[in-house]
Amino acid sequence: MIDEKSRAAAHATLTAYLNTQKMRRTPERFAILDKALDMPDHFTIDSLWEALTADNYLVSRATVYSTLKLLCESCIVRRHNFEGRVSCYEKAITPTVNHQHLICTECGKVREVRDPELMRLLESRRYSTFHPGYFAIYAYGICNRCAKRRRKKLP
Repeated sequence: MIDEKSRAAAHATLTAYLNTQKMRRTPERFAILDKALDMPDHFTIDSLWEALTADNYLVSRATVYSTLKLLCESCIVRRHNFEGRVSCYEKAITPTVNHQHLICTECGKVREVRDPELMRLLESRRYSTFHPGYFAIYAYGICNRCAKRRRKKLP
């Protein structure tokens, strides 16, 4: 869940983006934004659409797709393409943006971790012709649960 200050900031960001793009401020876009802000850490378009329909908010999948694209373009939501999985999304409007993703190649579970030492190192890097806005680190391997399952299968 997201606090009301961050929710208001997300609404203001989307409003400003829509104004600069000369796009309409529709109730559907803001309903999708609010539901996306209420979603867990990582979510798919399908899980967002299902959450909307569970709340009896009837909106097409196409509208969800196009609105998520706008939310990504306005830097409210970030899209991830974890190897071998459907695209996942996460909120990017919250203060702690930079983190690492640990992805299990067996079960597909994604875990977020924050490594302050690694963050300090990456944030201290300077590039003469580039100004990074954020970073994403994906580490692929096997989670403890899958490793235990593997060990049990060995003779």
